[in-house]
Amino acid sequence: MVEVNYESAGETVVLVAGAWVLYTWLTTGWDIRWLEFAAGEGGVRLARLLYALALIAFGLSHFAYLGYTALLVPGWLPAHVFWASFFGAAYLAAAAAVLSGVLARLAATLAAVQMGLFTLLVWAPFALTGHISAGQWGELGDSWTMTVAAWLVAESYRGRPWLAMERIGR
Repeated sequence: MVEVNYESAGETVVLVAGAWVLYTWLTTGWDIRWLEFAAGEGGVRLARLLYALALIAFGLSHFAYLGYTALLVPGWLPAHVFWASFFGAAYLAAAAAVLSGVLARLAATLAAVQMGLFTLLVWAPFALTGHISAGQWGELGDSWTMTVAAWLVAESYRGRPWLAMERIGR
């Protein structure tokens, strides 16, 4: 019952959700009866549900480890604790939007942008300095792949209005 376990699981779940969306796009027209639940719009809904659960884990981690998260905020930004709290709340709000279907496309896209910003503002500077540990390289890779997977989930809303107010079951 340690929050970091949920955060770590959330990282894996984002990758699974992105891969699942990609699977639903690539299996259009396949006739695999026992995998029907995972394909089509039903599969996309399940991937979005997983994504939302991961966003909850990320949001809670920002608050459970507020001091550590604040240390990751770039030094040139003021109010580190504010930004750590703000982005934790943003993850939780995005999860609620994806789960409810209210502003889901906007929320999924903004959460993917948030992950991308974290990659660029936190881990990329370590790489650019040339003084990066193996663990930091791993974090950069994880962050980048999660951004790509999150973007795939956000893209699954393409064609829907940015400000749509619809239920998740549709």
